[in-house]
Amino acid sequence: MWFIFSILTALSWGAANLFYKKGTDSEDKLSHLKIVTMVGLVMGIHAVCYMFIKDIHFDPFDMVRYFPVSLMYILSMTIGYVGLRYIELSIAAPVQNSSGAVSAILLFIFFPREMSIIDIAGIIIVTAGVIGLATLEKQEETEALQHQDGKIDKKYQIGVLAITFPILYSLIDGLGTFADGIYLDELKLISEDSALLAYEFTFLICAILAFLYIRFIKKEHFNIFTERDKGSAAILETTGQFFYVFAMAGNAIIAAPLIAAHGIFSVILSRIFLKEILTNKHYVMIGIVMIGIILLGITDGS
Repeated sequence: MWFIFSILTALSWGAANLFYKKGTDSEDKLSHLKIVTMVGLVMGIHAVCYMFIKDIHFDPFDMVRYFPVSLMYILSMTIGYVGLRYIELSIAAPVQNSSGAVSAILLFIFFPREMSIIDIAGIIIVTAGVIGLATLEKQEETEALQHQDGKIDKKYQIGVLAITFPILYSLIDGLGTFADGIYLDELKLISEDSALLAYEFTFLICAILAFLYIRFIKKEHFNIFTERDKGSAAILETTGQFFYVFAMAGNAIIAAPLIAAHGIFSVILSRIFLKEILTNKHYVMIGIVMIGIILLGITDGS
């Protein structure tokens, strides 16, 4: 089942990225905090419902126990939200999602286990495809901007600072996924349900703090009920998080790079709904990643 959970996670997060981008205003310096507010609110609602429906006794100390993982995830996501003001989704998503390679390598180094040739090939192919797509996107976008006249929209500017955001996201999220693999799969320090609730309640607290900062310190009006794109992104993010925990608990070292392929779905959706165009090279890279996904799916019975 871990393979199915991984695919559902990738699909949900890929779609969430589209709505994150649509809901990002390049002129709004508080846009990232507004997204944090929406995501944390939806996650908090889901955590409460999930706890009561499954009749789970939640120990608040689990939030402390799981805090290192929650912190890295929330920090990386917030950095990613900031970056969306300055960089195209089709570039940011695959760069960010190379974090799966970071986490898989760390898990393999510190917790070595026997892996089949198919597993290794799948990880290498998915990782190569994601990195190749990121490189291709950056090169083509840079060339396009060099030949572009007039003012460039901040929302799509490329530069050292802009590309730094998804790179930081990748590194921090990779460390978070590595820690998650230790918590959920390697050392079994916390159950899947407890990890899910601890993360979502921690995100809820961050959402409350972000809202208070926006509303009372920055004194800016913020109506959560009119934020359709941010709300849709939050719902999809929470859906992905639900499946993610169980995917990581099942087979962390393989699930991590597989889930990282959700950047590919983000690219496809951004091309369709943001009216961007895919070249033959893009299709080749996406095909490479899909082949890797198929190879990893073959081992689902493990």
